[in-house]
Amino acid sequence: MADFQMPHSGHERHLCFLHNIGMVKDKLEEYKKLVKDGKYVCKGCGRVAADEKHLCAPEKL
Repeated sequence: MADFQMPHSGHERHLCFLHNIGMVKDKLEEYKKLVKDGKYVCKGCGRVAADEKHLCAPEKL
């Protein structure tokens, strides 16, 4: 995985990436904190987050 490139800066904290690496399964309580009282929706994947920094293409709800 050393050669793996993120698609853009900050992607390692985006919900789509966190979901893909198993955060929902392994750390559900932490994931829930990121989505509780969601204020933004990702135009790419449809996930909702409280802070836009956790989405690739955020748009305010």
